Amino acid sequence: MPFDPSQPEPGSTRRGMLVGVGLVGVAGTLSACGGSKDDDSSGDASKSGGGLGKTSDIPVGGGKIFKSEKVVVTQPKQGEFKAFTAVCTHRGCTVGSVSGGQIHCPCHGSAFNVTDGSVAKGPADKPLASKSVKVENGELKLG
Repeated sequence: MPFDPSQPEPGSTRRGMLVGVGLVGVAGTLSACGGSKDDDSSGDASKSGGGLGKTSDIPVGGGKIFKSEKVVVTQPKQGEFKAFTAVCTHRGCTVGSVSGGQIHCPCHGSAFNVTDGSVAKGPADKPLASKSVKVENGELKLG
């Protein structure tokens, strides 16, 4: 039925109600996808003056990924700490885990050595870039 401006506006239509409900659903979904840095339990160096956490949080022969800083810190030997970018050199994914003396990328299976960031398994063909990390009073800090 064509719109007639001389007639009063009709009540809610089924189509109008469905469009309205759909828009509310989309708006709710978009706001839920926003995420917050506070959701990342790995720590935020900008809030703590470059502090990443305690040295005791990094296992010997393993490491820990700090996603918000895009850094992975390893402890190849007791008391020796290394830091590397957590961005895989293959396709830019964030590495996902550290185990068995290697830093693992979940996207395509690349692995890097915890001692120097060198490629242990491709398809990545470049090492992870080194970052500066220092220890102050049992705390790790990017430096």
